[in-house]
Amino acid sequence: MKYEALAMTIAGSDSGGGAGLQADLKTFQTFNVYGTSALTSVTAQNTTGVRSVENIKPEVVGDQIDMIMEDMGCDAAKTGMVSNKDIIEVISNKIQKHALNKLVVDPVMVAKSGARLLNQKAENTLIEKLVPLAYLLTPNIPEAELLSGLSIGNKSDMKVAAKKIHDLGPSNILVKGGRLEGEEALDIFYNGRDSLSLSAKRIDSKNTHGTGCTSSAAITACLAKGYSIVNSIKIAKEFISRSIENAPKIGQGYGPLYHKTEPKNIEI
Repeated sequence: MKYEALAMTIAGSDSGGGAGLQADLKTFQTFNVYGTSALTSVTAQNTTGVRSVENIKPEVVGDQIDMIMEDMGCDAAKTGMVSNKDIIEVISNKIQKHALNKLVVDPVMVAKSGARLLNQKAENTLIEKLVPLAYLLTPNIPEAELLSGLSIGNKSDMKVAAKKIHDLGPSNILVKGGRLEGEEALDIFYNGRDSLSLSAKRIDSKNTHGTGCTSSAAITACLAKGYSIVNSIKIAKEFISRSIENAPKIGQGYGPLYHKTEPKNIEI
């Protein structure tokens, strides 16, 4: 057997294994994509919370990206936790240097508690330097509110926010509506011309830790394999639903997904 593609994750580490770089690599493997990684931060965390964080030196983050691209390359890449201004600037420079065009940016800006994860300088750098390089930007509702400056409470709001965020420079937007109320988990895709609604039955589960990381990693894996962006998003959304349904109930808090869920090819 051979891997079908190569993908790189530029993200932080989750010692509990449910999110971050660990979740990304597990997801790549499930999609039969060889995963490489550039570590940005080390976190001490489990399903109940985060105890401490240590950022990697920016030059070491950049060296990791260079070493991967100079030898192995990648067919698509994603970013996750990028915790300060200097790290974001290095990543942005390396993405341009290596012409990483299939880049999925998961803008990890707001915690489930509502706490801001980046200081103002880092937020501004993310918006100015990294967001415009994204082939696909995947904000959740709090992140979409922060990026658009709008309050989002329904589907119409999501569409307006997606259009406003598109003005920041990314090629495509996926506003993820999992945090809104309702029987359906609704996402809105916008490419600068057309919008597309994607919905799935909402699953009542506390085992949702790392959903954003896993979703963006699944999309990245599909893009690396040559799927269209819309098909990649559809495959990832269906994969996430079943990964939540099959969650192994690990830990006392918000547990991880089941990353070995078999992906399904969903044709447009």
